[in-house]
Amino acid sequence: MPRVAFMGAGSTIFAKSVLGDCILTPEIPELEIALHDIDPVRLEDSRRMLENIAANVGRNVKIESCLDRREALKGAKYVVNAIQVGGYDPCTITDFEIPKKYGLRQTIADTLGIGGIFRALRTIPVLEDFAKDMEEICPDALFINYSNPMAMLTGYLQTYTNIRTIGLCHSVQVCVPQLFKALDMKELVPETKWEIAGINHQAWLLKVEDGKGQDLYPEIKKRASAFLNGEASYDADWDRVRYEMMLRFGYYITESSEHNAEYTPWFIKEKYPELIERYHIPLDEYPRRCVKQINDWKDMRESLVNNSKIEHEKSREFASFIISSMENDIPYRVHGNVINHGLIPNLPPNACVEVPCLVDRAGIHPCYVGNLPEQCAAMNRTNINVQLLTIQAAKSRKKDDVYMAAMMDPHTAAELSMDDIKAMCDEMFEAHKGWMPEYR
Repeated sequence: MPRVAFMGAGSTIFAKSVLGDCILTPEIPELEIALHDIDPVRLEDSRRMLENIAANVGRNVKIESCLDRREALKGAKYVVNAIQVGGYDPCTITDFEIPKKYGLRQTIADTLGIGGIFRALRTIPVLEDFAKDMEEICPDALFINYSNPMAMLTGYLQTYTNIRTIGLCHSVQVCVPQLFKALDMKELVPETKWEIAGINHQAWLLKVEDGKGQDLYPEIKKRASAFLNGEASYDADWDRVRYEMMLRFGYYITESSEHNAEYTPWFIKEKYPELIERYHIPLDEYPRRCVKQINDWKDMRESLVNNSKIEHEKSREFASFIISSMENDIPYRVHGNVINHGLIPNLPPNACVEVPCLVDRAGIHPCYVGNLPEQCAAMNRTNINVQLLTIQAAKSRKKDDVYMAAMMDPHTAAELSMDDIKAMCDEMFEAHKGWMPEYR
């Protein structure tokens, strides 16, 4: 009887995707779900929603809600994490507004940059507490992390705790379908063969072929180039940054253009404001999404929580496939975030990389990839520098380590002086008091 504990179950929509998938997977027999959140109202909302989904597909699933996370972890075989420490108000607001005072603009700020660094610093201590509880209560459980910043959080857990951990993101699964849909090539999706590897939110589409083994990159690049030059019309304004990077560096990236605009030094620049319009870069995008979700929740709550006829279609999230594979010893391939250990030799061995992984009864088996094209590895290293220094800072609790992580961030370093970066971090430390440990 697999027990799945879900941390951050107040994220009702995401709980629907991951746990709804598990409910819709009959190969996971005698499923038991334990929900944990610090918000009792949202916790109860998720429980009612999942009970309705289970009833409507005729499954008898034991679902319990637990304000005490140790209670949720008792007997757990799988622990899914989707927490966001500090929420939109105050922490996301802080992540955007303080950097903005220094002239540093961001789009999403949950993976890299100042927003990503401080989100990691306030989240890692909570995950350490999770890990300590798991080591005591369910030491053999698999921890499945979905929270961002993915590489920093997953890398820290895999480096400094004893729990089995994999980080999951859906950007790999949607990469080719979204690319082909935008460039009017979607009829090729069912037969396409592809290979992807790199780091989370900056993994590379290394190979993309049709059913006959023909390379599709020349046609992709031809259409993307025509679009950027105004010679062709596609519904792709949202993806101009990735097209530009593909044409300059040779390979397409898994995560969206609004994300990748802030992972590099080239697109969000005070000296070149015209780039924002040229590449349709949505500054302050994540706060807008948060406000919209908050405002829309009343109507969404009615359709999700108080809808006794609610239905669910299986999503692309990997969690249910991993659980089914491990329960039934049927091998399955996913893309997971794991410590490198030579899987991609031209990236640091202690980096958290996103690579193909085979899953079976024995757990997660990362696959050797080999060297990335050197320019792709070089780009990844600029992000890995920030990730590893942030992980170091979270362990040392030293301000100097945080300053160095921020100074190595490509976008931050391209815009601000070292003195301004230090001053900005100091303001962030002050604003985050109560949300993260004291740094010395």
